[in-house]
Amino acid sequence: MRLLVTLIIILFTASQYEAQTQEKKFQISSALEQIPLWAHTMPDGNGPQEAETITAKGSVTHVSKPRLIVHQPSHPNGTAILVISGGGYAHIELGKESTPAANWLQSKGVTAFELIYRLSSENWTSTHVPFEDAQRAMRIIRSLAKKYSIDVNKTGILGFSAGGHLAGYTAAQPNKKFYQPVDAIDSLSARPDFAGLIYPVISMLPPNNDTHSRKSILGEHPSLSEETAFSVEKQVNSNMPVTFLAQAMDDPISSVDNSILLYSALKQVNVRAEMHLFQTGGHGWGLGKKDSPTAAWPELFKTWVKDNGFWK
Repeated sequence: MRLLVTLIIILFTASQYEAQTQEKKFQISSALEQIPLWAHTMPDGNGPQEAETITAKGSVTHVSKPRLIVHQPSHPNGTAILVISGGGYAHIELGKESTPAANWLQSKGVTAFELIYRLSSENWTSTHVPFEDAQRAMRIIRSLAKKYSIDVNKTGILGFSAGGHLAGYTAAQPNKKFYQPVDAIDSLSARPDFAGLIYPVISMLPPNNDTHSRKSILGEHPSLSEETAFSVEKQVNSNMPVTFLAQAMDDPISSVDNSILLYSALKQVNVRAEMHLFQTGGHGWGLGKKDSPTAAWPELFKTWVKDNGFWK
């Protein structure tokens, strides 16, 4: 009898754990509006043969329908932010990066748009498809300003890791023609008014050229000119928007030199920038691990955006 009771307890505990685990599986809420980036003509077609996959932790692959997920606040303050997860341009970490960040922004009155972008290694005719999608996303957000009560002059971008590279590159080179215009939306500006880059990949040049991001968009043996062309710090100019940087000194994936290089490049062209370097934190911390130094960055970012006049 005692053995039977023990087995029942074990089975009950296991079933409870399984239920809790299932409850925690990542899902995109069906209540959220999703906007396709390319309703008709999508540049550099083909793409993955497999159906889109989202893991239990919220990692997305096989993206054939790039789109925006809208997190609309009940009382919008006029600010909009395009939020871009990382994943080395090989997957998209919605679960730990863009979704928590978008939910936090929404709770503060910001209209947040999560970007699900095409991935460079998934059978597209160009490895530049993420850059096409980011530019298109910025233009779509501006085209929907009236619908979502957005101020077109308070539209920013926020990126994590490889998403930080994508956000940073879009901010530095919004007018680079990655694709031919497909409709009137493409006449709108792709330039964000401000940029937040969180533990970003920035440089493709030595000694920072061993990231998965570089391999995904440039291949195994790119030329020096190709590495330079996709190094954000080499593409900045005085037209780049004000920029916020946050990174941990012990980041093992994207060296802290990435943020430092970009900060220095921005100062050289007199673009206002603010950088926060945390002593510890590693990589991939999203909104910041609880009770860790990195947990401070969201409020620091909010204060910085307010100080620059983009957040009521």
